[in-house]
Amino acid sequence: MEYIFFCGLLFLTGLAVGSFLNVCIYRIPAKEDIIFRRSHCTRCGSVLKWQELIPLFSFLLQRGKCKTCKAPLSLQYPLVELANGLFYVWVFLVKGFTAESLLFGLCGSALLVISVIDERTCQIPFGLNSFIFCLGVVRLLTDLTHWRRYIIGFFSVSGFFYLIYVLTKKRGIGGGDIKLMAAAGLLLGAPDIILAMVIGCVSGAVVHPLLMIKKGRNRVLAFGPYLAAGTAISMLYGEKLLYWYLGFFYFK
Repeated sequence: MEYIFFCGLLFLTGLAVGSFLNVCIYRIPAKEDIIFRRSHCTRCGSVLKWQELIPLFSFLLQRGKCKTCKAPLSLQYPLVELANGLFYVWVFLVKGFTAESLLFGLCGSALLVISVIDERTCQIPFGLNSFIFCLGVVRLLTDLTHWRRYIIGFFSVSGFFYLIYVLTKKRGIGGGDIKLMAAAGLLLGAPDIILAMVIGCVSGAVVHPLLMIKKGRNRVLAFGPYLAAGTAISMLYGEKLLYWYLGFFYFK
């Protein structure tokens, strides 16, 4: 029962943080204050009351509409909150109750914001990459015995991406993607960040052409969501996936 209670508490915490993530998703690209400005309807501008700010449940109780102007609310609100809540529980189930779980959970929240913003604007805010970098610094300082893997992780993929950036004269990769892989590399270390890159590249190569065909997307690839997905998967299952892959080449 204590185990279930803790999972429920984590889920509710994730919902609450997810509500703040929605604020970040809308306000960071618009360069609006994310702390002091009160939440409001993006259509009519009415300030939201506390009853309208309960993560997930307010959306359901209001049937997806603004209580004041009745304008439909974006599905992004409940989906981001739900995704963040489930991810917090997921991290705990995989990694247990550890400091690493806290860092990975916070990183997952930042990756969620990065994914939505980059998908919409093809830009990754520097502040979000800086936040992940700070998480990486914390992990490095709490695991100094393995400091080499984190330093290698910081430079391995980001250095490769920067080379592409230079050779293609800034057309082959975005600067935000380079910074994301540097920050995530410091947090994950090598070889996990390399696995994250591979997953991101493969998923982008498969999914984006399908979106171009089905939804008429242009050829410009917002790489952030795919790198974020690869990073999240590598955070949780990197070691297992690497052992599984290397098992194909290991013969007793």
